[in-house]
Amino acid sequence: MLVLSAHPDDAELACSGTIISHIEMGKKVGLVDLTRGQLGTRGTPEIREMEAEAAASILGLAARENLGFEDGFFVEDKDHIIAIVKAIRKYQPEIIITNALHDRHPDHGRASDLVSRASFLSGLIKIETGQKAWRPRNVYHYIQDRYIKPDLIVDVTPYWDQKIKTIKAFRSQFFNPDSEEPGTYISSPEFLLFIEARALELGHSIGVKYGEGFTSERNIGIKNMFELL
Repeated sequence: MLVLSAHPDDAELACSGTIISHIEMGKKVGLVDLTRGQLGTRGTPEIREMEAEAAASILGLAARENLGFEDGFFVEDKDHIIAIVKAIRKYQPEIIITNALHDRHPDHGRASDLVSRASFLSGLIKIETGQKAWRPRNVYHYIQDRYIKPDLIVDVTPYWDQKIKTIKAFRSQFFNPDSEEPGTYISSPEFLLFIEARALELGHSIGVKYGEGFTSERNIGIKNMFELL
């Protein structure tokens, strides 16, 4: 499984429970951040890099890297798409998870479009990167600030405390009573309550405590209805 996110901390907020649960199943999970979060009001790219490493350790990731795109200004062009294609071919994931289809932050929807396009193009042998062509079986988009009706919900109840630890690894970004930096939308204590409320809502809809929701680019097929929650 490869998670590609516009900013360091996007994945921790939206799908870290899913990441942890699949690592517990014995799956390898890698994370590629597209930008260093250079435009964030709080912290610096260097601080966020250290925070991302701390979060990766908590998550138990097999790999984490950053493509260094320009925060707020990356575009859907050949250079950016090829950079993502190279990352996909490097890790050869069966599943890709990426940003929400559309969201409050414009980078999220832009990253979503970029990753979707690159996931397809990565399978074309005539796009030469010196790597084997590779196309993932499925691409899923997590749900972020704006509510989007999910196509599937993952039960992350057993991993909730660990998820919160990964979020709080980004000390510069989220609620820290000792911080002297400017307050932001995501640095208030209410924001973390919102994250929990969303997870409670999604979990409630499938009969568990906490859930993380995803949209799918294609219909989801199963062989055994009895395996559904």
